[in-house]
Amino acid sequence: MNRRKLLGASALAGLGLSAPIVRGAELKAAQVAISPEMQTLSRYMSEAGSRALPDEVAEQAKFHILDTLAAIISGSKLLPGQAAFKYITRHGGQGDRTVAASTLTTDAINAALANGVMAHSDETDDSHGRSRSHPGCAVVPAALAAGEEFGIDGRHFLHAVTLGYDVGTRVLMAMGGPTFSYESHKSSHSIGGVFGAAAAAACTASLSEQQMRWVLDYTAQQSSGIAAWGRDVDHIEKAFVFAGMPARSGVTSALLVESGWTGIGDIFSGPDNFFMAYAPNAKPSELVEQLGTRYEIALTDIKKWTVGSPIQGPLDAVEAIRKRHPFDKDQVKHVAARLGGDAARVVNNRDIPDICLQHMMAIMLVDGTVSFQAAHDLPRMKDPAVLKQRAKVELIDDEALSKLLPVRVAIVDITLNDGTVLSERITAVRGTPRNPMTKAEVIDKCRDLIAPILGTEKSARLIDTVFNIEKLTNVRELRSLLQTS
Repeated sequence: MNRRKLLGASALAGLGLSAPIVRGAELKAAQVAISPEMQTLSRYMSEAGSRALPDEVAEQAKFHILDTLAAIISGSKLLPGQAAFKYITRHGGQGDRTVAASTLTTDAINAALANGVMAHSDETDDSHGRSRSHPGCAVVPAALAAGEEFGIDGRHFLHAVTLGYDVGTRVLMAMGGPTFSYESHKSSHSIGGVFGAAAAAACTASLSEQQMRWVLDYTAQQSSGIAAWGRDVDHIEKAFVFAGMPARSGVTSALLVESGWTGIGDIFSGPDNFFMAYAPNAKPSELVEQLGTRYEIALTDIKKWTVGSPIQGPLDAVEAIRKRHPFDKDQVKHVAARLGGDAARVVNNRDIPDICLQHMMAIMLVDGTVSFQAAHDLPRMKDPAVLKQRAKVELIDDEALSKLLPVRVAIVDITLNDGTVLSERITAVRGTPRNPMTKAEVIDKCRDLIAPILGTEKSARLIDTVFNIEKLTNVRELRSLLQTS
């Protein structure tokens, strides 16, 4: 490039006119072979903002948006939420993007980080079994932050979130899903989260088909996270790995490309591609399997209990047994909870209340239920009354149930002092697609999480707004309903 052309390009860049750069790169990229999977995926992503959703899928998307917002708001009072606030206060930078459950604002990238960390401050958020990921805690914060950045309406926001679930989970399923997660030292949760967050953020920016490919490229370069999060005892690192980091990085990918950055046309094929680096036995066809007809947001679990996913089934079982045969805790001699091996190891005698099966089962025996407050009451892990019941609980690694994963089947046997054995097998946990929660149940859960932070009246208005999200002219209007004042 000669001096005159260089000065001209610099002047255009200074004026924010990046279109000539993009056009030139698009012509160059067009000469590079793009796989059929990438062609289909990038086209689907570029059209997602305006493509109509089936009514039942839109309804499920609202469930998951509300459920994630509730997790963000309730998570603001936990250690990761407080850590997020401290970071934004000290280093958040300038901007007017919403940091929920506070009066803070920051730029879009840091807003996604903070809200993401709060969304996975505990085990309240949703989960997707076939990919072994938590989509909502990364996707919704990214869509909200980027949606505010571009001033999109509620319908566009709904579509962006739905796309995020479709893309993030499919990348992981192409890599092997739970098998990849359990056999790799990498964190499937952060990988699914970052691709989902990037897709959602890119949708809010209304990027072209070619730009969507570049977004996936920059997202692959930012994909990170290792399974060492399992050793985190404060849930802060886990919140960052599962949600804060992926949401932040996904928004970054979208903003880089929206501002004119170019990249590789197909990061999923060709030399040194993403799958070669992360999962050599990946099946790229899974990226587009039933794309547009199978919506992953409708196949994602919403947790009835605000505890780790493997504990959901055992709690359902105790509740079912108690309804059928009421008993008092002092009548119980022994409780045996059977789970598949990988699921059992995640929740076996953990130091964090809401991911410790033995402790949560003891709370269930003592309280007759497991509330959000009880699931996060660390001192109760040393309460003699709880410890007395916990001593009765045995977690059994059942190899037969391991073969059924990712479907988490749980078997609970309660032996009473008189020798009576009460048993329950849970094959479809409440809140899973095979046993979904009703709209009323989702609202009740979310109201219980939101109202203590934002108040009853604001909680009701937020819930109503989410269920009528198509009427929202600008997602920036959500700020008054998400913040404390």
